[in-house]
Amino acid sequence: MIDARAAVLLEAGADPVLTDVSIRRPVADEVLVRIDAVGICHTDVSVAARWPGRRTPMVFGHEGCGTVAEVGPEAGLQPRQRVVLTFASCGRCALCAAGRPAYCAESTALNLRGDGGGEGGALQIGDRAVGGAFFGQSSHATYALARRRNAVVIPGDVDPALAAPLGCSVQTGVGTVLNALAPRTEDAIVVFGAGAVGLSAVMGARIAGCRTIVAVDPVAERRKLATELGAGATIDPADGDVEARIVDLTSGGADAAVDTTALPEVLSTAVTALRSRGALAVVGLGAPVASLPVGVIMGRGLTVRGVVEGDSEPHTFIPRLVELLRAGELPVQRIVTRYPFAQFDRAWAAARSAAAVKPVLVMP
Repeated sequence: MIDARAAVLLEAGADPVLTDVSIRRPVADEVLVRIDAVGICHTDVSVAARWPGRRTPMVFGHEGCGTVAEVGPEAGLQPRQRVVLTFASCGRCALCAAGRPAYCAESTALNLRGDGGGEGGALQIGDRAVGGAFFGQSSHATYALARRRNAVVIPGDVDPALAAPLGCSVQTGVGTVLNALAPRTEDAIVVFGAGAVGLSAVMGARIAGCRTIVAVDPVAERRKLATELGAGATIDPADGDVEARIVDLTSGGADAAVDTTALPEVLSTAVTALRSRGALAVVGLGAPVASLPVGVIMGRGLTVRGVVEGDSEPHTFIPRLVELLRAGELPVQRIVTRYPFAQFDRAWAAARSAAAVKPVLVMP
């Protein structure tokens, strides 16, 4: 076992707290990674808030970037390589075989349930088992165990605090635009919600060269940042008829839309603001049910589809994001706020209150 420090949810309804833990060494295709930086995502906060007490203690975190410390005999990686940790997938199902691991048949079990701290689990506090393997990593810790499939090698000179969000939020936002919607340069796109995923979608739309990019968000600072990252116009939903504003700004309606809010009323607006044959990508996790205008969807021939992790194959797409980052085309530094790992509580509070777009914990 290796001594480590982790943010542990000790009881339901509380916030995770930094705690001494131990982590076992890797076996098979596992990789032990010394975490250099890790993002805090809205999913970490929302899942932790409803995590059942019978499954505590538990460690979250799914945007890890670090250095390979040890490898299992089947991992195919080498110590000292830098890796971005991303979502887990089985590698065996039909969708994984087709290069669509974000829709893996075992995705929920591998990413959202953790290992339950059962036999074979990675983490312990003394003799007490700790749940881990959240998104195949539980990287709110100084060390994390991942598998070869969700450890993506990147160049060693990339800033880990900027590379960490590529594993989820940036991959989701940019990938939703470039991979799932694939807009043309003459297209107009609207992004609802200017958090880390939404702002990443704005950056993706700018990379795609969309003629018109509109961002909708109630927070003035976020709208300003969206403009700086590529949005040609922004809308405060408190100002009035959002649909009418979008139709006006896009000269007849958006060709594509990205919803990161998962709010039923926003989803409905996103649909009605599309021009004929337009497409809405739904990426937000929130309301399980929303009423949509079926007549509009049918009459205009619209497409409404869910998108998971930007429709990406991470071993191909994350290196592409790294190259965009290094070329200055993907200014992730504009959305990142760095916190020392010792100040986990401050970073968690910033994520929960949305005071920071993308809090990233940096290890000493």
